[in-house]
Amino acid sequence: MEHLLNKKTKEVEVPALRKFANMLADYPEVTNLTVGLPDFLTPHHIKEAGKEAIDRNKTAYSNHAGIWELRQAVSHFGSCKYGLDYHPENEIIITNGASEALDISFRTILEEGSEVLLPAPVYPGYEALITLCGAVPVLMDTSPYGFKVTPELIEQHLTEKTRCLVLTNPSNPTGVLLNEDELAQIAFLLKDKEIFVISDEIYSELTYADRFTSFATLPHMRERTIVINGLSKSHAMTGWRIGFTFAPPYITDQMLKIHYFNTVCASTISQYAALQALTIGIDDAIGMKREYEKRREYTYKRLVEMGLETVYPEGAFYFFPSIKQFNMPSFDFAKKMIDEAQVAVVPGSAFSDLGEGYIRISYAYSMAHLKQGLDRMDGFIQTIRDKQEVYSG
Repeated sequence: MEHLLNKKTKEVEVPALRKFANMLADYPEVTNLTVGLPDFLTPHHIKEAGKEAIDRNKTAYSNHAGIWELRQAVSHFGSCKYGLDYHPENEIIITNGASEALDISFRTILEEGSEVLLPAPVYPGYEALITLCGAVPVLMDTSPYGFKVTPELIEQHLTEKTRCLVLTNPSNPTGVLLNEDELAQIAFLLKDKEIFVISDEIYSELTYADRFTSFATLPHMRERTIVINGLSKSHAMTGWRIGFTFAPPYITDQMLKIHYFNTVCASTISQYAALQALTIGIDDAIGMKREYEKRREYTYKRLVEMGLETVYPEGAFYFFPSIKQFNMPSFDFAKKMIDEAQVAVVPGSAFSDLGEGYIRISYAYSMAHLKQGLDRMDGFIQTIRDKQEVYSG
């Protein structure tokens, strides 16, 4: 009866990113530089708030949109950090991570045949969700522009079917950050067009240079934008699964229906932990960010010394260096490095075909772990260069 299964579901594959990560279970000695997961523990006071919620029997369903106090805290967080002005009663939903927030956003605004513009290389989760909606992902190659999407690039891909633009700011996998001027140029292009924007700002607390600008704060953009954020990266709470959406009421009302049938509500226990994170712990990310900055500088120095061309990231915790000089598919390069040097990175092809020729390195690891991994990588690259010289000679 396999032929009766949903065709759209069958079209979707497990992302190569996850397949590659799962493969590492067979290589216990490998130094892993693949995971976009903070190596910090969830702060103690947040864990205690979760325990207290259990002890106080806060274990029933909450309001579908999330507990009132948490929605108030999310509203305050958006306002004091980024100048966002959203009302907790009808413009904020607490979700099961940013992943569910993306799902309900796409399912609310997309129809069969709708086109969604994705700046690529791009996080693979978007394409699958768009496909499951019966919509069409349209990849835009940002590599000629330092991995930044531009108004000109968007304009080249606009059609009468374009329904949505996705912005991931800062970017996974490249770490690039669109500043206020760059975002304003995109907003100016879109202001007279009936196109939604999903602004995925999950890494907003991990930016290192310019002050972060949320796309929804730009003129005329609030009414068309769904802002997605959460606590996985900022507060090292990946397993707690707390995300949230900011959107005007006419969008939020419809998303809330899908959220209800998806999941009823986010974990109540996690919501009380999140309340602690966004009140007492609202600045918890600052200390983590300082450590990430040190790791970023160290990793950048090492990659440059290896002779790898890379964009200097301004946010998140990734590098996306080019390996085109080695004339090898990124998957083969990454697999060979595991086998010969026992260090793992993510093939660029995991982030769409437009990521081919690159690898992603996460620096969300301790300095000792990074040193070991980059030492092994350095040795591997030198071995490849030595072989190339012998072959060319």
